[in-house]
Amino acid sequence: MDINAHIPTQTDLNSMAATFKGLSDPSRLHLLAILLTGETNVTDLAEQCELSQSAASHQLRVLRNLRFVSARREGQQVFYRINDEHIQDLMMRAYEHSLHLNS
Repeated sequence: MDINAHIPTQTDLNSMAATFKGLSDPSRLHLLAILLTGETNVTDLAEQCELSQSAASHQLRVLRNLRFVSARREGQQVFYRINDEHIQDLMMRAYEHSLHLNS
């Protein structure tokens, strides 16, 4: 879809704003960057992001509610994975934009 050829509806704009809000936290971006490399359990995600397990779980719940990630339970462990094929593109676009701003 070409946004220049189509004016988004209010529903579209609300959904877009929710997407940007979901990507607006550095901890959530870090979690997503790790998950782009593959499925990972909460313990490993928390350690790699230097977050408490509670904080990581909270951020993952936000991402799950946005349907950016999905979870599966295996015994006592919960594993997360990217659930939306657009996440990698959004992350790369944001990263490229940040490099542009910092150059």
